Amino acid sequence: MTFEVAIIGTGPDPTDRNRDGFAMAYRHAAAYLNRDDCELVGCADIVPEHAAAFADHVGLPSTAVFTDHQELCARTSPDIVSICVPPKAHAELVIDVAREDSVSAIHCEKPMATRWADCRKMVETAAEENVQLTIDHQRRFATPVRHAKQLLDDGRIGELRRLEWSELNLFDAGSHLFDLCDLFTDGESGSWALAGVDTSEERHWFGTRNSARAIATWEYENGVQGLASTADGGETVVDAYLRIVGTEGEIEIEPADGPPLRMRTDASWEEIDTGGEGLYGGGGSRWQGAMTKVASLAGLRENLGPERPNYGRAIDHVVDSLASGEEPDISAETVLRGTELIFACWESARRCVRIDLPIEIEGNPLAEITETPPQERARLR
Repeated sequence: MTFEVAIIGTGPDPTDRNRDGFAMAYRHAAAYLNRDDCELVGCADIVPEHAAAFADHVGLPSTAVFTDHQELCARTSPDIVSICVPPKAHAELVIDVAREDSVSAIHCEKPMATRWADCRKMVETAAEENVQLTIDHQRRFATPVRHAKQLLDDGRIGELRRLEWSELNLFDAGSHLFDLCDLFTDGESGSWALAGVDTSEERHWFGTRNSARAIATWEYENGVQGLASTADGGETVVDAYLRIVGTEGEIEIEPADGPPLRMRTDASWEEIDTGGEGLYGGGGSRWQGAMTKVASLAGLRENLGPERPNYGRAIDHVVDSLASGEEPDISAETVLRGTELIFACWESARRCVRIDLPIEIEGNPLAEITETPPQERARLR
């Protein structure tokens, strides 16, 4: 069977790397083109020039280029749709596309959505329409992550006690880490969250407000605790991308002063072989890997190589899951657990109290913090 694929949100030229667009459509396209069972049939972007440039890049005819997502679906009848637009538009597009008769699967960029109610509605609608909805948390498929999970499952560091991580923010970049914590806790539900955020300096990623700094801690139902330290500029408290702490040792993914993966059960660290792969699938560090990603975009299919970048592995998993009928590892239901912790952290910062899960909010607490005077926020405690 051949799956017909459409992409919504082509973005700018892939070499234009900024926080208004990372050309994720080009990465999705590369992965689909690498498969014999997928065919690109159309694309849409509200900027006609972006859509036309993308179509030319991937070999689509001008008749397959649209500015309206509903017209795209009506005219091309895709089986799979990749949504690569900014997060504030995710919910509307996912809900609309899920209701299209031809669509069997939607692969949406992360983070899920900017309002908690919208995140839930995306999941509910996909379930009602029997559409496979996945969120592109492709770092689950990184070799250091997979090896670390195997080490944990093999009992090499004893029982899991704590997960610590650092990133630029809790929401956009940090959504990957909350998702990885879900992986390492085997899908354990959160129990509570406590956080503080710094909004004194504006930080917008893809049109969405993020905090300049944050410190957050939370606990899962099984007693495992989480700690996050974020800073969009400057140092963080945690000096590794992700540290996995067990009763008998520690595992670190991308430590500040070490290899992509290492473990210790005593005073000394042991480097774990990842076949030369870092977090991004190429090079020894996430920064080297990021540059490799950019360089690979221009060639698409031929530059994916035998060791594909993680976004290619994610799309392979999405398509294979659709073909087999098995639930994907990055299903929206799975990603919702980590996303809830983000919103719980924001709500904790807004109200200056610990927040128990499940959360009972609708909107975006971080946005409310920036819109509410400090003296009024004090009354929310």
